[in-house]
Amino acid sequence: MKEILLALDTATEACSVALYYNGDVLAQDELSPKAHTRRILPMVDAVLAEAGIGLNRLDALVFGRGPGSFTGVRIGCGIVQGLALGADLPVIAVSNLTAMAQAAYQRFDSHAVFAAIDARMGEVYFSALAYRPCRIDGEDYADWQLSLEEQVAAPESVLRQLAERSSQSAVCVGTGWGAYPQFEQANVPLTKCDILLPSARYMLPLARLGLKQKRYCSALEIEPVYLRNQVTWKKLPGRE
Repeated sequence: MKEILLALDTATEACSVALYYNGDVLAQDELSPKAHTRRILPMVDAVLAEAGIGLNRLDALVFGRGPGSFTGVRIGCGIVQGLALGADLPVIAVSNLTAMAQAAYQRFDSHAVFAAIDARMGEVYFSALAYRPCRIDGEDYADWQLSLEEQVAAPESVLRQLAERSSQSAVCVGTGWGAYPQFEQANVPLTKCDILLPSARYMLPLARLGLKQKRYCSALEIEPVYLRNQVTWKKLPGRE
């Protein structure tokens, strides 16, 4: 039986929802940097209505757990927690950086990806990812491995790390590469593409693998990822 998964993401300027149902994907994507709270639930309702199902038909909820904007990550956590508690559903958390790597794989067959989202304050959220094939129940999945851990770093630090990996060719995804002149002036070759922001549709394959591997949690166990140590946050309801 095919899984039924609903993914949502509000961690960046993009606001997106995607439903995996009967092997197909129904999705909505918007750029709404200051309207996530107002737009996300109508988008959820729209994709569920298009499929003709309710939350009670889902096997799990999926969300972009960060890194991203402090407010955007909190909105996503709060919305998915409320939906999961109301429908008694497990939750699968997906990295926003890994979601962009998945997009590069599906669109360009990229097996090595450098992901960077503009974190403001002269820094980017960054990671380097390598594709690893994974086959479960006769289906193939991309099981991404971190070759450079997720971090918040200045462009100079990112470039130093990439210079140490000069033999590796990778596609660059995310808004970070165009946000700072250091990347434009770098001696390190950067192969850029038009994937600038994460989308919930590319979280679905990652979540399907997570469901197969039982990498899910309850609504009360959700952990947002901010990366910035100096950011403090009020814990979600139900957490100690």
